[in-house]
Order: sequence, then structure tokens, then C-alpha cells
Amino acid sequence: MTVTELLSYDAALATYDPVMGLEVHVELGTKTKMFCGCSTELGAEPNSQTCPTCLGLPGALPVVNEIGIESAIKIGLALNCEIADWCRFARKNYFYPDMPKNFQTSQYDEPIAFNGYLDVQLEDGEIFRVEIERAHMEEDTGKSLHVGGATGRIHGASHSLLDYNRAGIPLIEIVTKPIEGAGERAPEVAKAYVAELREVIKALGVSEARMDKGQMRCDVNLSLRTSPEASLGTRSETKNVNSLRSVERAARYEIQRHAAVLSSGGTIVQETRHFHEEDGSTTSGRIKDNAEDYRYFPEPDLVPVAPARAWVEELRSGLPEMPRVRRNRLREEWGVSEHDMQSILNAGAVDPIVATIEAGADSVSARKWWMGELARNANESGTALDELPITPAQVARVAALVSAGDLNDKLARQVIEGVLAGEGDPDTVVEKRGLKVVSDEGALSTAVDDAIAGNAGIADKIRGGKVQAVGALVGAVMKATRGQADAARVKELILEKLGVSEG
Repeated sequence: MTVTELLSYDAALATYDPVMGLEVHVELGTKTKMFCGCSTELGAEPNSQTCPTCLGLPGALPVVNEIGIESAIKIGLALNCEIADWCRFARKNYFYPDMPKNFQTSQYDEPIAFNGYLDVQLEDGEIFRVEIERAHMEEDTGKSLHVGGATGRIHGASHSLLDYNRAGIPLIEIVTKPIEGAGERAPEVAKAYVAELREVIKALGVSEARMDKGQMRCDVNLSLRTSPEASLGTRSETKNVNSLRSVERAARYEIQRHAAVLSSGGTIVQETRHFHEEDGSTTSGRIKDNAEDYRYFPEPDLVPVAPARAWVEELRSGLPEMPRVRRNRLREEWGVSEHDMQSILNAGAVDPIVATIEAGADSVSARKWWMGELARNANESGTALDELPITPAQVARVAALVSAGDLNDKLARQVIEGVLAGEGDPDTVVEKRGLKVVSDEGALSTAVDDAIAGNAGIADKIRGGKVQAVGALVGAVMKATRGQADAARVKELILEKLGVSEG
């Protein structure tokens, strides 16, 4: 890979004004494909979920997936778009081995949703409005697997395998208008927009929007101009960026790369580029075609789509609470700061915390366990928080055991560890591991007596007025009881037996 000289970020922004365009593909969670009845379930044997229609065989005729259209309308409404009274599909013609028909059924100049916007909140609380050009329906392509090379890309591969199971899966492509005025915060805006869009898609229930599974992918278009008043520059398009962090890194890298080329007197080539996770760089892919090169024309095998206004309004009335509104409401209910709420969002903990509260826990306990022990475990195991093998109801049960005094925090962490290890629900783990707090006064009294007898010097200090030394005796009792004593009650007993008042 060729190493490109970059201009420093500060120098780039001192000379040029960045303009972005973001194209996000969302894979819909329908049970069948966009134009045929083939299953969309992941993990099937290659080419086992295909039929004459999605393989483009002669004589096969497509039929539009109604749920796909409904999902597109919901997305358009959630993005404050106008919904077309009438729209139709088009054929986007180009050759690529993983596209069996040699054209993609998409929408061109007549999308189902257009002229919308999404307000996104940046790290410091500033609201930035991203305007939406269009949201249109199309189908996904198949998947190429390049074999024999070191990188998994076609360069250096000995041969390629094609899997058409994904061909025909419904997609919604959401295209922004040029994003201007972001300045040095352009990469942050890009990340915040994709993050907020992902939350909207998940809230609508039309897709899981898992970027790591390819259910949501972002193309980052970027250009530089000499000033906000100047004409738009030539853009590059970094394709299929699949994480929020990478969206931000790709935008930042391209700003620095474009600035270096322009500052040295060079010319930006309009092209697609590949993003490299390992170092955040991009490399050239292919010269970018213009729309006319795709020879769009209306799809003759599909009738136009004309959603009834009553249906559109019914879908509008059924939209859920939008994520930013919901977060603000929860933040107020939970009494947390903007910064803390952003941390909860970044950790993917909003829904688990809500579900844990609904299962009976208070908000403080729910946040404590999901953002503490469970977040740590998720980070160490490289697992998404909501994919940990523990349910919100189980977390709520752990919180209830702590609240009842049956567990202390140390024991509760061991219970969570056992649940994550597959040892059963919290009560089963408590019983199997013998983790319940020692609440028998007789047993506690004996343990306290033993600690005082074994640490006479410390006991004398406490009697002499150095009450802070009681911590050492509490520690001795906790050690003797394997951490299963109630530390607060142990402290009370020690002071009682030594005839000392804490005040």
C-alpha cells in the first residue's frame, strides 16, 4: 500500500473548507427479498437462498415487497421527508460479477422520500442539522469472496467465489445534501449523523442496523474548497465504511489527503476509495462514474408505487418516540448530565438500562451495573453490551439481592460473573457458589471477637480515640467471612464491643 503524505489537520482547515456528502445503505429486516420470496436469513449455505428472479434468469418477473415499501415510508417520515405521491423503480446498469442481472433495481430521479433533515447532537451539546436529499429503495448485490491473497481483496487473489444469497435483499439508501458549515468539526458531524441515523433505524424496528454485520454501511463523500463562497471541489467517495469511529477517521484522513494534494499543486481525482481499519488510511479504488454512465431507465417489469395518503398518515401516527427526544426524556428522569448520557449512548447501554428498570430495578442500580461491571466485561470480550449472555431481568434480580442485603457489591460482581459463565440465573449462582451475605448475628459476633482478639494493638488504638483504624478490623472480618459479611453491620458490632461511639 502506497503511503500518502498528509497535511496536518490544522493546516488543512486553515486553508480549505470541507464539504461532505454521506450515503448510508440500510439493509431492511424483512423476511424475504425485495422482489422475490427468497429468505433473507443470514448464515445459510452459499447460493441456497436464490431463485430465477433474484438470479436474473430470462422470463423471471419481480414483485415488490410491501413491507419493504412500508419500511421506506417509515424511514422517510422519521427523517422529516416528503413522501412521494407516485414513484417508480429504475434499472441502474453496470457490470460486476456479484450482480447477477448486470443491473441493479433501484430508484433514480423519482425516490419514495425526499427533502428531509435530521438534527444531530455533537459532544458539547451543539445541535447540527443535516439535510436529507433523498431516501430511496433498491436491492443489494451478492458477495464476492477473493481467495488466495493476503488481504481478502481481489489484488493478489488466485480466484474468486460468488455467493448470491444477499442479491436482492432490500436496501434503503439515504443520501444527504452537501453538508456545509461544519468546518473543523466535519468528521465529528459525520460520526454523529451516522450514529443518530442508526438509532432512528433501530427505533423504527425496520433493521437491526448492525454496522459490524454489514446491515448499515456508509459511503463518505468529501471535497475541499478555498472558502465557503467558492464552488464545490472535486469529491472522493470512501466506500462501505462500517463503524462510527471509521466514519470519523475516513472523513479526517480525506480532508488531510485532499489538502496535501491541492497544496502541492495537484488535482483531486473523482474516484471511489477503500478505507483501511488498521491505520485509518484510504487507497484508490476506481474512477467514479457519473449518473449518466449507469444508463438509468424506468424498470419495465414493475408498476409504479403510489402510496395512499391515508396509509402514509397511518404510518406517521404510529411512529415511535424519536431517539433524541427519548434520550432527553430519560436523561431528565434519571437525573444524569449530558456527558453521562452520551457515555451511556456510546456504550450501547440505553436499551439494556431501560429494560432493567422495567424489570424492577431503580435507575441508579441499572446504570451502575450496565456501565460498570457489564461494560468492562463487554470491552474485555469484544462483545456488544446487548449481546452479553445476561438479561436485563437477571441484572434487575442482582440489584434486588443487593438492595435486600443478601449480597454486597463484591458478591454481586461474582454473581454476574457466574451468570455470564453460564452457571444459571442469579439465585442459582448464589446457591451454587455459596455467596449470600452472612447475616447471622451469632456468626458475625464470633468473627468480630476473633478479629479483635487477633489485632489487640489496633483495638487499643480504636479505644484510644482513633476510630478510623476500625477499617483494619472490618477488613479482617471480611477476609474471615470471604467477603460475605455486611461491612456496615460489622463496623457497628466492632464499635459496640469496644465501647466506642463513631461520633
